[in-house]
Amino acid sequence: MKPIWIVDDDQSIRFVLEKALTREDFPVRSFTNPREVLDALEGADGQDGPQVLVSDIRMPGGSGLDLLEKVKEALPDLPVIIMTAFSDLDSAVSAFQGGAFEYLPKPFDLPKAVELIRRAVEESQREEVLEERMSVTPEMLGQAPAMQDVFRAIGRLSQSNVTVLITGESGSGKELVARALHKHSPRAKGPFVAINTAAIPKDLLESELFGHERGAFTGAQAMRRGRFEQAEGGTLFLDEIGDMPFDLQTRLLRVLSDGNFYRVGGHSAVRSDVRVIAATHQNLEERVKQGEFREDLFHRLNVIRLRLPALRERLEDVPMLTRNFLQASAKQLGVEPKRISDAALAALGRFNYPGNVRQLENVCHWLTVMAPAQVIEVKDLPPEVLEGLKASGGAASAATAPEATGATDSVAAAEPVSRVGAPSGLVGGDVIVHPPATVSAQSASTESVTGTGAGWEAGLQAEAQALLEEGRHDVWDVLTRRVETRLIETALANTRGRRIEAANRLGIGRNTITRKIQELGLDA
Repeated sequence: MKPIWIVDDDQSIRFVLEKALTREDFPVRSFTNPREVLDALEGADGQDGPQVLVSDIRMPGGSGLDLLEKVKEALPDLPVIIMTAFSDLDSAVSAFQGGAFEYLPKPFDLPKAVELIRRAVEESQREEVLEERMSVTPEMLGQAPAMQDVFRAIGRLSQSNVTVLITGESGSGKELVARALHKHSPRAKGPFVAINTAAIPKDLLESELFGHERGAFTGAQAMRRGRFEQAEGGTLFLDEIGDMPFDLQTRLLRVLSDGNFYRVGGHSAVRSDVRVIAATHQNLEERVKQGEFREDLFHRLNVIRLRLPALRERLEDVPMLTRNFLQASAKQLGVEPKRISDAALAALGRFNYPGNVRQLENVCHWLTVMAPAQVIEVKDLPPEVLEGLKASGGAASAATAPEATGATDSVAAAEPVSRVGAPSGLVGGDVIVHPPATVSAQSASTESVTGTGAGWEAGLQAEAQALLEEGRHDVWDVLTRRVETRLIETALANTRGRRIEAANRLGIGRNTITRKIQELGLDA
Protein backbone atom coordinates (compact mmCIF):
# COMPACT_ATOMS: atom_id res chain seq x y z
CA MET A 1 0.00 0.00 0.00
CA LYS A 2 1.15 3.53 -0.71
CA PRO A 3 1.91 5.76 2.32
CA ILE A 4 -0.36 8.17 4.18
CA TRP A 5 1.05 11.67 3.72
CA ILE A 6 0.74 14.00 6.72
CA VAL A 7 1.49 17.71 6.40
CA ASP A 8 1.48 19.90 9.51
CA ASP A 9 3.96 22.40 10.91
CA ASP A 10 3.21 21.10 14.43
CA GLN A 11 5.73 18.36 15.21
CA SER A 12 3.60 16.91 18.01
CA ILE A 13 0.63 16.40 15.66
CA ARG A 14 2.87 14.66 13.13
CA PHE A 15 4.44 12.47 15.81
CA VAL A 16 1.12 11.34 17.30
CA LEU A 17 -0.41 10.48 13.92
CA GLU A 18 2.75 8.74 12.71
CA LYS A 19 2.87 6.47 15.77
CA ALA A 20 -0.85 5.67 15.71
CA LEU A 21 -0.87 4.84 11.98
CA THR A 22 2.33 2.80 12.21
CA ARG A 23 0.74 0.67 14.93
CA GLU A 24 -2.06 -0.07 12.45
CA ASP A 25 0.50 -1.11 9.80
CA PHE A 26 -0.06 1.99 7.65
CA PRO A 27 3.09 3.37 5.98
CA VAL A 28 3.48 7.08 6.73
CA ARG A 29 5.40 10.01 5.26
CA SER A 30 5.40 13.44 6.94
CA PHE A 31 5.93 17.00 5.71
CA THR A 32 6.13 20.34 7.47
CA ASN A 33 4.67 22.63 4.77
CA PRO A 34 2.75 22.51 1.46
CA ARG A 35 5.82 23.26 -0.67
CA GLU A 36 7.47 20.01 0.47
CA VAL A 37 4.35 18.09 -0.53
CA LEU A 38 4.18 19.64 -3.99
CA ASP A 39 7.88 18.98 -4.57
CA ALA A 40 7.41 15.35 -3.52
CA LEU A 41 4.42 14.97 -5.84
CA GLU A 42 6.46 16.21 -8.80
CA GLY A 43 9.06 13.51 -8.24
CA ALA A 44 6.64 10.71 -7.35
CA ASP A 45 5.45 8.01 -9.70
CA GLY A 46 2.24 6.00 -9.36
CA GLN A 47 3.66 3.79 -6.60
CA ASP A 48 5.44 6.49 -4.58
CA GLY A 49 2.51 8.87 -4.35
CA PRO A 50 0.15 9.11 -1.39
CA GLN A 51 -2.78 6.80 -0.63
CA VAL A 52 -4.37 9.55 1.47
CA LEU A 53 -3.28 13.11 2.25
CA VAL A 54 -3.93 14.56 5.73
CA SER A 55 -3.25 18.30 5.82
CA ASP A 56 -3.54 21.16 8.28
CA ILE A 57 -5.13 24.37 7.00
CA ARG A 58 -2.91 27.08 8.48
CA MET A 59 0.84 26.55 8.03
CA PRO A 60 3.83 28.82 7.45
CA GLY A 61 4.65 28.93 3.76
CA GLY A 62 1.23 28.07 2.41
CA SER A 63 -2.41 27.26 3.05
CA GLY A 64 -3.86 23.78 3.26
CA LEU A 65 -6.74 24.96 1.08
CA ASP A 66 -4.36 26.07 -1.66
CA LEU A 67 -2.56 22.74 -1.32
CA LEU A 68 -5.89 20.93 -1.66
CA GLU A 69 -6.64 22.75 -4.90
CA LYS A 70 -3.24 21.95 -6.42
CA VAL A 71 -3.26 18.32 -5.28
CA LYS A 72 -6.73 17.79 -6.73
CA GLU A 73 -5.52 19.10 -10.08
CA ALA A 74 -2.78 16.48 -10.14
CA LEU A 75 -4.61 13.64 -8.35
CA PRO A 76 -8.37 14.22 -8.59
CA ASP A 77 -9.26 10.88 -6.95
CA LEU A 78 -6.91 11.25 -3.96
CA PRO A 79 -8.82 11.45 -0.64
CA VAL A 80 -7.72 14.58 1.25
CA ILE A 81 -8.55 15.05 4.94
CA ILE A 82 -8.30 18.61 6.24
CA MET A 83 -7.25 19.17 9.86
CA THR A 84 -8.49 22.37 11.48
CA ALA A 85 -9.18 24.04 14.79
CA PHE A 86 -12.83 24.75 15.63
CA SER A 87 -12.27 28.41 14.80
CA ASP A 88 -11.48 27.35 11.24
CA LEU A 89 -14.73 25.52 10.58
CA ASP A 90 -15.81 28.03 7.95
CA SER A 91 -12.61 27.35 6.06
CA ALA A 92 -13.11 23.61 6.44
CA VAL A 93 -16.62 23.84 5.03
CA SER A 94 -15.33 25.76 2.02
CA ALA A 95 -12.70 23.05 1.59
CA PHE A 96 -15.45 20.60 0.74
CA GLN A 97 -16.19 22.64 -2.35
CA GLY A 98 -12.61 21.91 -3.39
CA GLY A 99 -13.12 18.18 -3.05
CA ALA A 100 -11.93 17.35 0.48
CA PHE A 101 -12.87 13.85 1.62
CA GLU A 102 -13.58 14.94 5.20
CA TYR A 103 -12.17 17.25 7.86
CA LEU A 104 -10.68 16.45 11.24
CA PRO A 105 -11.28 19.09 13.95
CA LYS A 106 -8.49 19.80 16.45
CA PRO A 107 -8.04 18.70 19.13
CA PHE A 108 -9.03 15.29 17.81
CA ASP A 109 -9.69 11.91 19.37
CA LEU A 110 -6.85 9.71 18.12
CA PRO A 111 -8.85 6.48 17.55
CA LYS A 112 -11.49 8.45 15.63
CA ALA A 113 -8.77 10.10 13.55
CA VAL A 114 -7.27 6.71 12.67
CA GLU A 115 -10.71 5.35 11.79
CA LEU A 116 -11.38 8.33 9.51
CA ILE A 117 -8.05 7.78 7.75
CA ARG A 118 -8.82 4.06 7.45
CA ARG A 119 -12.13 4.95 5.78
CA ALA A 120 -10.33 7.19 3.32
CA VAL A 121 -7.80 4.44 2.58
CA GLU A 122 -10.56 1.92 1.89
CA GLU A 123 -12.31 4.36 -0.43
CA SER A 124 -9.03 5.04 -2.23
CA GLN A 125 -8.27 1.33 -2.63
CA ARG A 126 -11.78 0.62 -3.86
CA GLU A 127 -11.44 3.29 -6.55
CA GLU A 128 -7.98 1.97 -7.50
CA VAL A 129 -9.35 -1.54 -8.02
CA LEU A 130 -12.22 -0.24 -10.13
CA GLU A 131 -9.93 1.98 -12.19
CA GLU A 132 -7.47 -0.89 -12.69
CA ARG A 133 -10.24 -3.11 -13.96
CA MET A 134 -11.40 -0.42 -16.35
CA SER A 135 -7.86 0.21 -17.65
CA VAL A 136 -6.77 -3.40 -18.27
CA THR A 137 -10.05 -4.79 -19.57
CA PRO A 138 -12.99 -3.60 -21.60
CA GLU A 139 -15.71 -2.05 -19.47
CA MET A 140 -18.00 -4.88 -20.46
CA LEU A 141 -17.82 -8.26 -22.10
CA GLY A 142 -20.71 -10.05 -23.69
CA GLN A 143 -21.69 -11.50 -27.03
CA ALA A 144 -25.18 -12.67 -26.07
CA PRO A 145 -28.01 -10.79 -27.79
CA ALA A 146 -29.40 -9.61 -24.43
CA MET A 147 -26.08 -7.94 -23.60
CA GLN A 148 -25.86 -6.36 -27.04
CA ASP A 149 -29.21 -4.71 -26.31
CA VAL A 150 -27.69 -3.25 -23.13
CA PHE A 151 -24.68 -1.95 -25.06
CA ARG A 152 -26.90 -0.29 -27.65
CA ALA A 153 -28.92 1.38 -24.88
CA ILE A 154 -25.75 2.74 -23.24
CA GLY A 155 -24.64 4.09 -26.61
CA ARG A 156 -27.98 5.84 -27.18
CA LEU A 157 -27.85 7.35 -23.68
CA SER A 158 -24.23 8.51 -24.01
CA GLN A 159 -25.14 12.17 -24.56
CA SER A 160 -28.10 12.26 -22.17
CA ASN A 161 -28.60 13.32 -18.56
CA VAL A 162 -31.89 11.46 -18.21
CA THR A 163 -32.66 9.46 -15.05
CA VAL A 164 -32.14 5.71 -15.55
CA LEU A 165 -33.52 2.74 -13.60
CA ILE A 166 -31.42 -0.43 -13.87
CA THR A 167 -33.13 -3.70 -12.98
CA GLY A 168 -31.66 -7.17 -12.68
CA GLU A 169 -30.82 -9.90 -10.22
CA SER A 170 -28.17 -9.42 -7.53
CA GLY A 171 -24.68 -9.88 -8.91
CA SER A 172 -25.58 -9.15 -12.52
CA GLY A 173 -23.40 -6.02 -12.72
CA LYS A 174 -25.79 -3.11 -12.17
CA GLU A 175 -23.16 -0.79 -10.68
CA LEU A 176 -20.81 -1.48 -13.58
CA VAL A 177 -23.53 -0.43 -16.04
CA ALA A 178 -24.16 2.70 -13.96
CA ARG A 179 -20.46 3.56 -14.14
CA ALA A 180 -20.49 3.03 -17.90
CA LEU A 181 -23.50 5.35 -18.22
CA HIS A 182 -21.61 7.98 -16.21
CA LYS A 183 -18.35 7.54 -18.12
CA HIS A 184 -20.04 7.99 -21.48
CA SER A 185 -22.22 10.93 -20.40
CA PRO A 186 -21.62 14.70 -20.48
CA ARG A 187 -20.96 14.44 -16.71
CA ALA A 188 -17.98 12.12 -17.15
CA LYS A 189 -15.55 14.66 -15.65
CA GLY A 190 -17.69 14.98 -12.53
CA PRO A 191 -17.69 12.55 -9.59
CA PHE A 192 -19.45 9.18 -9.58
CA VAL A 193 -20.83 8.50 -6.09
CA ALA A 194 -22.46 5.18 -5.22
CA ILE A 195 -24.52 4.29 -2.16
CA ASN A 196 -26.31 1.05 -1.31
CA THR A 197 -29.51 2.16 0.41
CA ALA A 198 -30.11 -1.35 1.78
CA ALA A 199 -26.73 -1.48 3.52
CA ILE A 200 -27.17 1.62 5.70
CA PRO A 201 -29.41 1.69 8.81
CA LYS A 202 -32.60 3.68 8.37
CA ASP A 203 -31.69 6.27 11.02
CA LEU A 204 -28.37 7.01 9.29
CA LEU A 205 -29.47 6.90 5.66
CA GLU A 206 -31.00 10.40 5.66
CA SER A 207 -27.75 11.92 6.90
CA GLU A 208 -25.74 9.85 4.40
CA LEU A 209 -27.82 11.11 1.50
CA PHE A 210 -28.42 14.73 2.46
CA GLY A 211 -25.75 15.47 5.09
CA HIS A 212 -26.34 17.19 8.42
CA GLU A 213 -25.64 20.44 10.19
CA ARG A 214 -23.55 20.72 13.31
CA GLY A 215 -25.67 19.86 16.37
CA ALA A 216 -28.47 18.31 14.30
CA PHE A 217 -28.38 15.24 16.55
CA THR A 218 -26.27 13.68 19.29
CA GLY A 219 -22.76 13.13 17.95
CA ALA A 220 -23.09 15.62 15.09
CA GLN A 221 -20.12 17.73 16.17
CA ALA A 222 -19.61 19.30 12.77
CA MET A 223 -21.38 19.90 9.48
CA ARG A 224 -21.15 16.95 7.09
CA ARG A 225 -21.87 16.82 3.38
CA GLY A 226 -24.13 14.06 2.12
CA ARG A 227 -23.83 11.99 -1.04
CA PHE A 228 -25.88 14.47 -3.07
CA GLU A 229 -23.37 17.24 -2.38
CA GLN A 230 -20.42 14.89 -2.95
CA ALA A 231 -21.84 14.01 -6.38
CA GLU A 232 -22.35 17.65 -7.39
CA GLY A 233 -21.89 18.00 -11.15
CA GLY A 234 -21.68 14.24 -11.57
CA THR A 235 -23.75 11.10 -11.04
CA LEU A 236 -25.31 9.61 -7.90
CA PHE A 237 -25.94 5.87 -8.08
CA LEU A 238 -28.65 4.68 -5.67
CA ASP A 239 -28.32 0.91 -5.47
CA GLU A 240 -31.15 -1.26 -4.10
CA ILE A 241 -33.56 1.68 -4.27
CA GLY A 242 -36.48 -0.68 -3.58
CA ASP A 243 -35.32 -0.98 0.03
CA MET A 244 -35.35 2.76 0.73
CA PRO A 245 -37.59 3.63 3.74
CA PHE A 246 -40.93 5.11 2.74
CA ASP A 247 -40.45 8.46 4.50
CA LEU A 248 -37.09 9.01 2.79
CA GLN A 249 -38.71 8.29 -0.58
CA THR A 250 -40.62 11.55 -0.12
CA ARG A 251 -37.41 13.53 0.37
CA LEU A 252 -35.82 11.87 -2.65
CA LEU A 253 -38.87 12.70 -4.76
CA ARG A 254 -38.51 16.38 -3.89
CA VAL A 255 -34.85 16.45 -4.97
CA LEU A 256 -35.75 14.80 -8.26
CA SER A 257 -38.63 17.24 -8.73
CA ASP A 258 -37.03 20.61 -8.03
CA GLY A 259 -33.34 19.90 -7.38
CA ASN A 260 -33.37 21.23 -3.81
CA PHE A 261 -32.89 19.54 -0.45
CA TYR A 262 -32.15 20.37 3.19
CA ARG A 263 -29.41 18.90 5.31
CA VAL A 264 -30.62 17.20 8.48
CA GLY A 265 -31.12 20.02 10.98
CA GLY A 266 -30.68 22.64 8.27
CA HIS A 267 -32.92 25.57 7.40
CA SER A 268 -31.40 26.67 4.09
CA ALA A 269 -32.12 24.84 0.86
CA VAL A 270 -29.14 23.35 -0.95
CA ARG A 271 -29.26 23.31 -4.74
CA SER A 272 -28.31 19.99 -6.32
CA ASP A 273 -27.00 19.44 -9.86
CA VAL A 274 -26.81 15.64 -9.91
CA ARG A 275 -27.87 12.94 -12.34
CA VAL A 276 -29.54 10.05 -10.51
CA ILE A 277 -29.19 6.44 -11.64
CA ALA A 278 -31.08 3.92 -9.51
CA ALA A 279 -30.95 0.13 -9.44
CA THR A 280 -32.94 -2.66 -7.84
CA HIS A 281 -33.35 -6.42 -7.97
CA GLN A 282 -36.96 -6.08 -6.81
CA ASN A 283 -40.20 -5.69 -8.76
CA LEU A 284 -41.00 -2.04 -8.07
CA GLU A 285 -44.43 -2.23 -9.69
CA GLU A 286 -45.35 -4.94 -7.19
CA ARG A 287 -43.97 -2.91 -4.29
CA VAL A 288 -46.07 0.06 -5.48
CA LYS A 289 -49.19 -2.15 -5.41
CA GLN A 290 -48.29 -3.29 -1.89
CA GLY A 291 -47.96 0.32 -0.72
CA GLU A 292 -44.24 -0.06 0.05
CA PHE A 293 -42.94 2.22 -2.69
CA ARG A 294 -44.28 5.59 -3.78
CA GLU A 295 -45.90 5.48 -7.19
CA ASP A 296 -44.89 9.06 -8.01
CA LEU A 297 -41.26 8.29 -7.15
CA PHE A 298 -41.39 5.14 -9.27
CA HIS A 299 -42.47 7.18 -12.29
CA ARG A 300 -39.75 9.76 -11.60
CA LEU A 301 -37.10 7.04 -11.59
CA ASN A 302 -38.54 4.94 -14.38
CA VAL A 303 -37.82 7.40 -17.19
CA ILE A 304 -35.52 4.95 -18.97
CA ARG A 305 -35.30 1.35 -17.78
CA LEU A 306 -32.39 -0.99 -18.51
CA ARG A 307 -32.85 -4.67 -17.67
CA LEU A 308 -29.66 -6.67 -17.14
CA PRO A 309 -29.96 -10.35 -18.05
CA ALA A 310 -29.02 -13.03 -15.54
CA LEU A 311 -25.86 -14.96 -16.40
CA ARG A 312 -27.87 -18.15 -16.96
CA GLU A 313 -29.59 -16.27 -19.80
CA ARG A 314 -26.27 -15.70 -21.54
CA LEU A 315 -24.12 -18.72 -20.77
CA GLU A 316 -22.32 -18.26 -24.09
CA ASP A 317 -20.47 -15.39 -22.40
CA VAL A 318 -19.04 -17.61 -19.62
CA PRO A 319 -15.80 -18.62 -21.46
CA MET A 320 -14.65 -15.06 -22.18
CA LEU A 321 -15.70 -13.86 -18.73
CA THR A 322 -13.83 -16.74 -17.10
CA ARG A 323 -10.58 -16.03 -18.93
CA ASN A 324 -10.95 -12.34 -18.19
CA PHE A 325 -11.54 -12.88 -14.47
CA LEU A 326 -8.63 -15.31 -14.17
CA GLN A 327 -6.32 -12.70 -15.71
CA ALA A 328 -7.67 -9.97 -13.42
CA SER A 329 -7.39 -12.11 -10.27
CA ALA A 330 -3.81 -13.06 -11.08
CA LYS A 331 -2.87 -9.43 -11.64
CA GLN A 332 -4.49 -8.41 -8.38
CA LEU A 333 -2.66 -11.11 -6.40
CA GLY A 334 0.62 -10.67 -8.24
CA VAL A 335 0.80 -14.28 -9.46
CA GLU A 336 1.03 -16.07 -12.81
CA PRO A 337 -2.42 -16.35 -14.45
CA LYS A 338 -3.95 -19.81 -14.29
CA ARG A 339 -5.01 -21.50 -17.51
CA ILE A 340 -8.21 -23.51 -17.73
CA SER A 341 -8.78 -26.72 -19.62
CA ASP A 342 -11.49 -27.03 -22.27
CA ALA A 343 -13.34 -29.56 -20.11
CA ALA A 344 -13.34 -27.27 -17.06
CA LEU A 345 -14.44 -24.34 -19.20
CA ALA A 346 -17.27 -26.39 -20.64
CA ALA A 347 -18.29 -27.41 -17.11
CA LEU A 348 -18.44 -23.77 -16.01
CA GLY A 349 -20.59 -23.11 -19.07
CA ARG A 350 -23.19 -25.59 -17.79
CA PHE A 351 -23.55 -24.19 -14.27
CA ASN A 352 -26.69 -22.22 -13.38
CA TYR A 353 -25.00 -19.29 -11.50
CA PRO A 354 -27.60 -18.23 -8.94
CA GLY A 355 -25.15 -15.46 -7.95
CA ASN A 356 -24.76 -14.33 -11.58
CA VAL A 357 -21.59 -12.63 -12.87
CA ARG A 358 -20.48 -11.81 -9.33
CA GLN A 359 -20.45 -15.53 -8.52
CA LEU A 360 -18.39 -16.38 -11.62
CA GLU A 361 -15.90 -13.65 -10.70
CA ASN A 362 -15.73 -15.06 -7.21
CA VAL A 363 -15.17 -18.59 -8.55
CA CYS A 364 -12.28 -17.38 -10.70
CA HIS A 365 -10.73 -15.54 -7.79
CA TRP A 366 -11.03 -18.69 -5.68
CA LEU A 367 -9.48 -20.83 -8.43
CA THR A 368 -6.53 -18.45 -8.72
CA VAL A 369 -5.75 -19.06 -5.06
CA MET A 370 -6.89 -22.65 -4.49
CA ALA A 371 -6.38 -24.61 -7.75
CA PRO A 372 -3.30 -26.81 -7.09
CA ALA A 373 -1.87 -26.76 -10.63
CA GLN A 374 -1.28 -24.10 -13.24
CA VAL A 375 -3.93 -25.65 -15.49
CA ILE A 376 -7.41 -25.81 -13.93
CA GLU A 377 -9.21 -29.12 -14.44
CA VAL A 378 -12.83 -30.09 -13.74
CA LYS A 379 -11.88 -31.65 -10.39
CA ASP A 380 -10.39 -28.31 -9.28
CA LEU A 381 -13.68 -26.42 -9.56
CA PRO A 382 -15.32 -25.19 -6.32
CA PRO A 383 -17.69 -27.52 -4.42
CA GLU A 384 -20.91 -25.71 -5.30
CA VAL A 385 -20.08 -25.91 -9.01
CA LEU A 386 -19.21 -29.61 -8.84
CA GLU A 387 -22.28 -30.41 -6.76
CA GLY A 388 -24.52 -28.40 -9.08
CA LEU A 389 -23.15 -30.22 -12.12
CA LYS A 390 -23.47 -33.58 -10.41
CA ALA A 391 -27.09 -32.88 -9.48
CA SER A 392 -27.92 -31.90 -13.06
CA GLY A 393 -25.84 -34.67 -14.61
CA GLY A 394 -23.65 -32.06 -16.25
CA ALA A 395 -20.28 -32.95 -14.74
CA ALA A 396 -19.69 -36.05 -16.81
CA SER A 397 -20.91 -34.55 -20.05
CA ALA A 398 -18.89 -31.39 -19.49
CA ALA A 399 -15.76 -33.39 -18.86
CA THR A 400 -16.13 -35.92 -21.70
CA ALA A 401 -18.26 -34.51 -24.50
CA PRO A 402 -15.98 -33.25 -27.30
CA GLU A 403 -18.81 -31.42 -29.02
CA ALA A 404 -19.40 -29.35 -25.86
CA THR A 405 -15.73 -28.37 -25.78
CA GLY A 406 -15.75 -27.41 -29.41
CA ALA A 407 -18.84 -25.27 -28.99
CA THR A 408 -17.31 -23.49 -26.05
CA ASP A 409 -14.09 -22.77 -27.91
CA SER A 410 -15.95 -21.34 -30.89
CA VAL A 411 -17.80 -18.92 -28.62
CA ALA A 412 -14.65 -17.92 -26.78
CA ALA A 413 -12.78 -17.27 -30.01
CA ALA A 414 -15.39 -14.98 -31.51
CA GLU A 415 -14.68 -11.26 -31.45
CA PRO A 416 -17.01 -9.12 -29.30
CA VAL A 417 -19.47 -7.06 -31.32
CA SER A 418 -18.62 -3.39 -30.94
CA ARG A 419 -20.96 -0.40 -31.12
CA VAL A 420 -20.13 3.20 -31.81
CA GLY A 421 -20.38 5.13 -28.56
CA ALA A 422 -20.93 1.98 -26.52
CA PRO A 423 -18.57 -0.24 -24.48
CA SER A 424 -17.52 -3.57 -25.94
CA GLY A 425 -18.26 -6.14 -23.26
CA LEU A 426 -19.41 -6.91 -19.50
CA VAL A 427 -16.90 -7.56 -16.76
CA GLY A 428 -19.76 -7.81 -14.31
CA GLY A 429 -20.19 -7.98 -10.54
CA ASP A 430 -20.15 -5.12 -8.06
CA VAL A 431 -17.50 -6.47 -5.70
CA ILE A 432 -15.52 -9.60 -5.00
CA VAL A 433 -17.11 -11.44 -2.09
CA HIS A 434 -15.99 -14.26 0.14
CA PRO A 435 -14.40 -17.34 -1.48
CA PRO A 436 -17.16 -19.84 -2.29
CA ALA A 437 -16.18 -22.57 0.13
CA THR A 438 -13.62 -23.80 2.59
CA VAL A 439 -10.79 -26.16 1.69
CA SER A 440 -12.30 -29.04 3.65
CA ALA A 441 -15.65 -28.60 1.93
CA GLN A 442 -13.90 -28.63 -1.43
CA SER A 443 -12.12 -31.85 -0.59
CA ALA A 444 -15.27 -33.62 0.47
CA SER A 445 -17.09 -32.51 -2.64
CA THR A 446 -14.19 -33.43 -4.91
CA GLU A 447 -14.07 -36.91 -3.42
CA SER A 448 -17.78 -37.41 -4.04
CA VAL A 449 -17.52 -36.30 -7.67
CA THR A 450 -14.18 -37.75 -8.75
CA GLY A 451 -14.27 -40.85 -6.60
CA THR A 452 -10.60 -40.49 -5.67
CA GLY A 453 -11.26 -40.83 -1.96
CA ALA A 454 -8.36 -38.47 -1.25
CA GLY A 455 -9.05 -35.10 0.35
CA TRP A 456 -6.53 -32.40 1.18
CA GLU A 457 -5.53 -34.14 4.40
CA ALA A 458 -4.66 -37.30 2.49
CA GLY A 459 -2.71 -35.19 0.01
CA LEU A 460 -0.80 -33.56 2.85
CA GLN A 461 -0.04 -36.97 4.31
CA ALA A 462 1.20 -38.25 0.96
CA GLU A 463 3.42 -35.21 0.47
CA ALA A 464 4.88 -35.60 3.94
CA GLN A 465 5.54 -39.30 3.25
CA ALA A 466 7.31 -38.51 -0.02
CA LEU A 467 9.56 -35.89 1.62
CA LEU A 468 10.39 -38.23 4.48
CA GLU A 469 11.30 -41.01 2.07
CA GLU A 470 13.68 -38.60 0.35
CA GLY A 471 15.51 -38.36 3.67
CA ARG A 472 14.69 -34.68 4.12
CA HIS A 473 15.18 -33.12 7.56
CA ASP A 474 13.16 -29.99 6.95
CA VAL A 475 9.76 -31.55 6.28
CA TRP A 476 8.06 -29.57 9.04
CA ASP A 477 9.37 -26.24 7.77
CA VAL A 478 8.60 -26.99 4.12
CA LEU A 479 5.00 -28.07 4.68
CA THR A 480 4.28 -25.43 7.33
CA ARG A 481 5.52 -22.77 4.94
CA ARG A 482 3.23 -24.06 2.19
CA VAL A 483 0.20 -24.18 4.47
CA GLU A 484 0.83 -20.70 5.90
CA THR A 485 1.32 -19.31 2.39
CA ARG A 486 -2.01 -20.73 1.21
CA LEU A 487 -3.85 -19.51 4.31
CA ILE A 488 -2.52 -15.95 4.09
CA GLU A 489 -3.00 -15.71 0.30
CA THR A 490 -6.58 -16.90 0.65
CA ALA A 491 -7.34 -14.48 3.50
CA LEU A 492 -5.79 -11.55 1.61
CA ALA A 493 -7.77 -12.47 -1.49
CA ASN A 494 -10.92 -12.61 0.63
CA THR A 495 -10.29 -9.15 2.12
CA ARG A 496 -8.97 -7.54 -1.08
CA GLY A 497 -5.48 -7.15 0.37
CA ARG A 498 -6.50 -5.58 3.70
CA ARG A 499 -3.97 -7.11 6.09
CA ILE A 500 -5.58 -6.18 9.38
CA GLU A 501 -8.93 -7.61 8.32
CA ALA A 502 -7.18 -10.73 6.98
CA ALA A 503 -5.42 -11.20 10.32
CA ASN A 504 -8.73 -10.89 12.16
CA ARG A 505 -10.30 -13.49 9.87
CA LEU A 506 -7.43 -15.90 10.47
CA GLY A 507 -7.44 -15.29 14.22
CA ILE A 508 -3.88 -13.96 14.39
CA GLY A 509 -2.41 -10.59 15.30
CA ARG A 510 -1.69 -7.84 12.79
CA ASN A 511 2.02 -7.96 13.65
CA THR A 512 2.02 -11.70 13.08
CA ILE A 513 0.54 -11.46 9.59
CA THR A 514 2.94 -8.65 8.67
CA ARG A 515 5.91 -10.74 9.83
CA LYS A 516 4.66 -13.86 8.05
CA ILE A 517 4.11 -11.96 4.78
CA GLN A 518 7.72 -10.80 4.94
CA GLU A 519 9.07 -14.24 5.88
CA LEU A 520 7.13 -16.00 3.13
CA GLY A 521 8.00 -13.40 0.51
CA LEU A 522 4.37 -12.56 -0.19
CA ASP A 523 4.95 -8.82 -0.40
CA ALA A 524 7.36 -9.11 -3.28
